[in-house]
Amino acid sequence: MQLKTVLIISGLLFSYTVFAQKPIPVIRATAKNVKIKVDHQFTNDNWTIAPEAKPDIYLTSGKTVTFLTDIDSITIRVNQAVPKDFYILLNGKDSALTRVKYQPSRLEMLKQGKAYNNNENKALPTFTYLSAEDPALKKIRQDLNLDSIAGKGNEVSQMINLMQWVHNVIRHDGNSNNPKLRNALDIISVCHSEKRGVNCRMMATVLNECYLAMGFKSRFITCMPKELQFDDCHVINIVYSEELQKWVWMDPTFGAYVMNEKGELLGPQEVRERLINNKPLILNPEANWNRLVTKTKEQYLEKYMAKNLYRIECLVASGYDSETRIAGKELAYIQLVPLDALNQKGEVSESGKVTVTHEVTNNPNLFWKKP
Repeated sequence: MQLKTVLIISGLLFSYTVFAQKPIPVIRATAKNVKIKVDHQFTNDNWTIAPEAKPDIYLTSGKTVTFLTDIDSITIRVNQAVPKDFYILLNGKDSALTRVKYQPSRLEMLKQGKAYNNNENKALPTFTYLSAEDPALKKIRQDLNLDSIAGKGNEVSQMINLMQWVHNVIRHDGNSNNPKLRNALDIISVCHSEKRGVNCRMMATVLNECYLAMGFKSRFITCMPKELQFDDCHVINIVYSEELQKWVWMDPTFGAYVMNEKGELLGPQEVRERLINNKPLILNPEANWNRLVTKTKEQYLEKYMAKNLYRIECLVASGYDSETRIAGKELAYIQLVPLDALNQKGEVSESGKVTVTHEVTNNPNLFWKKP
């Protein structure tokens, strides 16, 4: 009886050992670039085999991921609790340990960060807006012929016309260097003289000064992910409509604005809430990138902006030439973050003799305060 028990235990241990030592799958490649399918759909991910990474981690919210090299492929069934490893053998000699790891979708991450504190009563600086009577703004209005661009329609139509004009007059290039002078006239001049584009921040800067020059209260807002270190964020504009008595979303990079199921314009806070609560959102059909690639609601809102609406920041003083770096300049920002954000405290820093202050709030009512 005792011998039988020993044999059974030994057999179980042997089976466990064999199972634990199950070999890691290997696929082959002769080229470094790999195509990827998530849930049977090709992605835009530019995956390059990296033997030095050890492991090279691919994050996904999908159920299955397929890696296709130039000569081989493998499909991994994603386990939310346990990462899955495999090797890519490059040119028969360099082995790249590759790991597929589950990460919630950006929309799910946004939903996890929905909680704010509407009762927070922190003392914050008051948002200000430069008057259209300012000489620099008057010059912008005249030199750019903004009255003609805005047209004679109602307030909202003028706001859309100005946004679409900036979208069309400047090309977006997310990898470009910022001009030294960061104001509407100089940014447009640099783009034309150097025949180049600018990033979303510069495009939003141009539109912001155009709105202010026309007498509209506006800000450009930096929309960021949960991570404090990131490679990509997005900058759009909010402009206050007196007719609608609300902030509305205007994005000159993609020529985009957002509506509800009734066709009513929405602001960023409304868009964020509707994404979290799975309510209908409509993207204007002409939204696009550089008049080359059409943007859909799914691409733009449910993926890209769901990532970038986690934390939102803007300057306290909305004005002219706001972010041109001049020694002795002081820049003050306020950032709206949910209760589970990784940064809950403000900070003061210096960059090129420019003092930069960041204040943090959990109260959306303070951040989206009417002008």
